[in-house]
Amino acid sequence: MNKAFTKEPDASDDDDDGPSLPPLPAGGKNYITPAGYARLRAEFMQLIDEERPKMVEVVHWAASNGDRSENGDYLYGKKRLREIDRRIRFLTKRLDIAEVADPTLHHGSDQIFFGATVTYVNSKGEERTVTIKGIDEVDHLAGEVSWVAPIARALLKAREGDEVSLMTPGGVETLEVLEVHYPVPSRA
Repeated sequence: MNKAFTKEPDASDDDDDGPSLPPLPAGGKNYITPAGYARLRAEFMQLIDEERPKMVEVVHWAASNGDRSENGDYLYGKKRLREIDRRIRFLTKRLDIAEVADPTLHHGSDQIFFGATVTYVNSKGEERTVTIKGIDEVDHLAGEVSWVAPIARALLKAREGDEVSLMTPGGVETLEVLEVHYPVPSRA
């Protein structure tokens, strides 16, 4: 068969589930805070209950209009439907392996565990504050880091006043833990 008549797969044809799953440590769990789990679950339910049914309706309407090859509503609708389905598959996998860990259980502790907000100072005297969160809920602009990030791995299990070593591209850096905070438990 002539190569001109074979279909080459494009990015939209593969069975990829969207963003690749960030690696977890061997035997590790996918820790997430209750609030992060609720956000992922809400997005999943919104896609299933609202967005996907609306897009199916649009595609059905567009398909009933006849010629699909030049029908923008149909072509866009099918593409958007694939994107929604890909995100649903991704969220399903992540919610299935999520291990909800409530950081409020450590309120009052000076030791660093998942969910802690840690203030530390580096060897240059620069003070920084980070919150250790789950892979799927991290907002880097808000000073959050994943619990598998090198900075979090270096800080975990340390206590206020401890010095920890962090491997950086520029060499080993010493960090001193100044403060450790956890969210206040809600009164239910």
